[in-house]
Amino acid sequence: MGQPPAMQRMLLRLQAAERGITFFAFCVMIAIVFADVAVREVTGSGLHWARQIGVYANIFVVMLGFGLASAEAAHLRPRFADSWVPKRLERFMPHVQEGLMSLFCIAVAVVAVIVVMETFELQERSVVLRLLVWPVQAVIPLAFLIAAFRHGCYAIWPALAPQPPSKIEAAAAAVATPATPIDAVESRPDDKDVR
Repeated sequence: MGQPPAMQRMLLRLQAAERGITFFAFCVMIAIVFADVAVREVTGSGLHWARQIGVYANIFVVMLGFGLASAEAAHLRPRFADSWVPKRLERFMPHVQEGLMSLFCIAVAVVAVIVVMETFELQERSVVLRLLVWPVQAVIPLAFLIAAFRHGCYAIWPALAPQPPSKIEAAAAAVATPATPIDAVESRPDDKDVR
């Protein structure tokens, strides 16, 4: 089954949106921490709300970063059982692996939606900022639903899935890095060896 170009474009746009939001949240987190430390050094006490904003920004970074990791094949995957699959079934494994990952993400998203709904019904607010908690919590099921969609697409069209670098490519990249001046000095033969 060929991969539809429209689906590939949609996944790339989704990845770009995740990358942009994650970058913005990371910048907010850095700015808040820097401001808190700077104010603490000048006045002797930090910004009382900085920690809460930092935690909220970190939630966005972590949850959307999860999607970015899977979109670039940078997530952890246990490989110890790869040799357990008979050779004749190996061509079906990308479908099975991505399908199981999609189902797992759906299950986690359902649990997260239940938690967010309870928080919404209780109208819980953060102690420091007095803001409603559920809008920030909503990023958790959203991130898992996006991941479920992404891995579902990979299960249907395995050619869309990013390929992790092979051990040979990783070794070649390590060898191809240029030597630093220190390495060049250390690898030079001693003066007494030169005739």
